[in-house]
Amino acid sequence: MMLNPDQVAQYLKDHPDFFTQHTDLLATLNVPHPYSGQTISLGERQVMLLRDRARGLEAKLREFIQFAEENDAIGEKLHKLALGLMRAKSLDAVFAALYLSLREDFSVPHVGLRLWSEGAAPAMPEFGPVSEAVRLLAEGLGTPRCGHEAPEEVRAWFGETGPHLRSFALAPIREPGLGGLLALASEDAARFYPEMGTLYLTWLAELTAAAVSRFLP
Repeated sequence: MMLNPDQVAQYLKDHPDFFTQHTDLLATLNVPHPYSGQTISLGERQVMLLRDRARGLEAKLREFIQFAEENDAIGEKLHKLALGLMRAKSLDAVFAALYLSLREDFSVPHVGLRLWSEGAAPAMPEFGPVSEAVRLLAEGLGTPRCGHEAPEEVRAWFGETGPHLRSFALAPIREPGLGGLLALASEDAARFYPEMGTLYLTWLAELTAAAVSRFLP
């Protein structure tokens, strides 16, 4: 009875010592070269396979190192921002430190922030009127949301630039007695995309909320 290829493969898996017992056969087996089409020994083919796997692992390692370096860089920027917010002596200084960090360190071209407080709200643009719809949006966000869409009201926070913005990151502000929405935006559609991680955005919003709440009644 002739065996089919699957049966041959299964037999070799079930008998890993087959080639040990038939070393002469191993030396005479040839397989096609994966690129040139010429025949090479089974041993040479195995070496090529191992080299290909090694290159793949090296590429993965480089990718992991790059991610680690990027994460370290973001962590340093957040640390710097946290220090700036802690050193702020007023609400104006808090906002100045936040906007400067986002613009200079994180290279975010456009930032919009609206806050609402249970107590008396300061007479500042960040505490300007906000619709119930935007409040509900912020309160309904479990985590920051990134993508290409934002409510028209949020776009209006960016003035004449609003209609030209193509990607957004919306991070809810939550602190006892304080709510809000931090909006980051860009003309680059690839800057903020739905699949991107949001952990650092969450921390950014938490830092902002904690700093602002220090100066509220």
